[in-house]
Amino acid sequence: MKILELEILSDNLAETERFYKNVLGLKPYHKDDASTIIFKAGYTSLVFRKSENLKPVYHFAFDVPNNRFYEAYETIKAKTPVILIQDGQDIADFTNWDARSFYFYDNNGNIVEIITRYANKVFAGKPFGASNIICVSEIGLVIGKVPQFADMLYNKFGVPIFHRQPRSEKFTVSGDDDGLFILAESGRNWYPTQVKAYSYRTRILFINNGAVGQFIK
Repeated sequence: MKILELEILSDNLAETERFYKNVLGLKPYHKDDASTIIFKAGYTSLVFRKSENLKPVYHFAFDVPNNRFYEAYETIKAKTPVILIQDGQDIADFTNWDARSFYFYDNNGNIVEIITRYANKVFAGKPFGASNIICVSEIGLVIGKVPQFADMLYNKFGVPIFHRQPRSEKFTVSGDDDGLFILAESGRNWYPTQVKAYSYRTRILFINNGAVGQFIK
């Protein structure tokens, strides 16, 4: 499953443009200062729509190549603080997911993750930069009834439960090593923070097994 477009909200588009340009080197390929800014993150279009005093907070992740993960870590850490995981460590080793990641806040307070998935075996010849970002590979979705929503994703779009993460009543991951929907109950903390998960408008365009799907949450 691949996320082709992710549309989320931001109260401050000018600061969002500045942050993503300075920290990740992303430059908008379309913007309307009053309403919209769009970045190209690999094959994903990351769209920010203007909101008014909502203070929306999301969790999403960018994939980077296996051999550029630590370079991405050093580059980004030099520009913005990286969130501590535990015991002074700021890199998460997800053995069951065959992945490593680190996290930081953007200007909106979003919990942004940089992750490399070793099962995908993606390598880059160029030093880390915006051109190394593969895609937006995860988006957190706050759901009233997590199991039922996971079942809907499978029945309507063919998106399975992620084989590396057991499903549960309050937290379930749907998708595969290319793209994931992180389904969480309202009020749950977004890992690795104490930030509570709440629902804000999200539009996702994705492709799964050759079929394009879209939904708005």
